[in-house]
Amino acid sequence: MSTISVKKRTPNIHPKKFGLWLGLGSIIMMFAGLTSAFIVRQAQGNWTPYKLPDLFWASTIVILLSSLTLIVGERAIKKGDSLLYRRMVGLTFLLGIGFAVLQYYGWLALASFGIILQGNDPSGAFLYVISGIHVVHVLAGLLFLAVFYFKTFKKTDAAEQLINDMKPEKFLGIELLSTYWHFVGVLWLYLFFFFQYYQ
Repeated sequence: MSTISVKKRTPNIHPKKFGLWLGLGSIIMMFAGLTSAFIVRQAQGNWTPYKLPDLFWASTIVILLSSLTLIVGERAIKKGDSLLYRRMVGLTFLLGIGFAVLQYYGWLALASFGIILQGNDPSGAFLYVISGIHVVHVLAGLLFLAVFYFKTFKKTDAAEQLINDMKPEKFLGIELLSTYWHFVGVLWLYLFFFFQYYQ
């Protein structure tokens, strides 16, 4: 009696998604190192405790809202609602700008309390550097959001649209963008509550 072996097929991850997750993993490692250094340096003394300005609470709400609008936008394009998709991507972009602006004014508020980037007290320097690097990652996401938004105005004829609809990867771009944008949102949540707890 012969036995037939059945190989289970494992789902393949797209190379671009795999590359993105590798990149996100390296970002996680970087921020884990930065926040660990924060804790070690704080334990050594010469550290001024401070309260985060309310502007950082506002920026946290804004970046969470931006994730929600992008979720709505991604669902809209997958349902063929290009107008709602355009509006949601545009709104996500504006909310991302709002987050960066609120972070900037949050830094100004900290400076008015005497918590500055340069000086003998490293407490402010750590916060500025860590949150600043995060904002750089947000700005990178904003660049791609702008590209995706302006692409929604591109005119396509019926034949080109049919070809695009037949592509198995037609939603890959927005999926990659969504993954990255939600990641920077979750990363900020981690940093925000980290700063709250360790100050």
